[in-house]
Amino acid sequence: MRRWFSFLVTLSVAFAVLSRSGTARADRLRDIADVAGARENQLVGYGIVTGLAGTGDDSSVPFAGQSTLSLLRRLGIQVDPKQLRLKNVAAVIVTATLPAFAKPGTKIDVTVSSIGNAKSLSGGTLIQSVLKGADQKTYAVAQGGVLVGGFEARGASGSSTKSGSTTAGRVPEGALVEREVLTTLVEGGLLKWELRTPGFAVAQRIAEAIEKKLGPGTAKAPDGGVVVVKVPAAYDGKVVELVSVLEELDVTVVRRARVVINERTGTIVAGGDVRLSPAAVVHGSLTIVVKETPTASQPKAPVLGSAAGTTVVVPKSDVQVNEGNRNLAYVPGAATLADVATALGKLGLSPRELTSVLQALRGAGVLEAELVIQ
Repeated sequence: MRRWFSFLVTLSVAFAVLSRSGTARADRLRDIADVAGARENQLVGYGIVTGLAGTGDDSSVPFAGQSTLSLLRRLGIQVDPKQLRLKNVAAVIVTATLPAFAKPGTKIDVTVSSIGNAKSLSGGTLIQSVLKGADQKTYAVAQGGVLVGGFEARGASGSSTKSGSTTAGRVPEGALVEREVLTTLVEGGLLKWELRTPGFAVAQRIAEAIEKKLGPGTAKAPDGGVVVVKVPAAYDGKVVELVSVLEELDVTVVRRARVVINERTGTIVAGGDVRLSPAAVVHGSLTIVVKETPTASQPKAPVLGSAAGTTVVVPKSDVQVNEGNRNLAYVPGAATLADVATALGKLGLSPRELTSVLQALRGAGVLEAELVIQ
């Protein structure tokens, strides 16, 4: 909680300095929009990793053995399936991202992930794997040593320690591009800029900045997600030069007030445009403790002529309810990020409790920001 509070205060200082300077924050066009057609593409493939020190898939993973047999047969080696022993081989899924304008021979990074029951891919080598796009065409071929970020160590007594993931890794520059994705930037004399975060105000400002550079009537925003540019005659056949000129334009962006909450890690990040209206907050905790205490029930002494009793264990439950201290706290209005941090910091809540309070404040219309829960 203290670290989150300190972060908000530090961030608020930056916004305060910016607001005192009297200048609005502007971004380059290349940072907020992309040229239509200049996009990345996802690739995926299947392969096997060899050279593992007994940490690969076992015989219960049939496709690992089938892939190994298929590989050996392609290399002209006939192997009896009954004699095949794995443990040094692991079946993996290979993924990569094909950058825009990548030419044949370009090297790209790939990620490999185990799909069997391999314990670790550390020290393994990815054998030549074909990577295909969504159209089922081959665009790259991957091969190379696998780098694993995590580690796992086991002792002779059975104790072990582990850090990170050992069943996924990367092959830096492990894939060679074999096919180029043809890209068309200009269609019908029009060049389109697609906003990464759509917004009507930002789209209009981009159109105005382009018209100021190229002349009136050269740009328009049909909606909040795209800006259409009419290529001037001076740039006919010079698309690269035109894009290089436009991507340097400064555009004043509009940031939406957001609070991002990650409940798994307890991380809360608030933007500088967050506002808080006056509110009263009641917070507390309800704790229920159930204790099971087994007790022995002894039978009475048997009477002459009757059967002897038996000793049984009878569970005894003790339920305790503690509602804690439910305090009423007044949260004053906050106009800046520093004020928001100060107002919420006075509640003395943990990140998980503060998450619930923020959700309640947003539901009551007191928190003027969008909540993004991850």
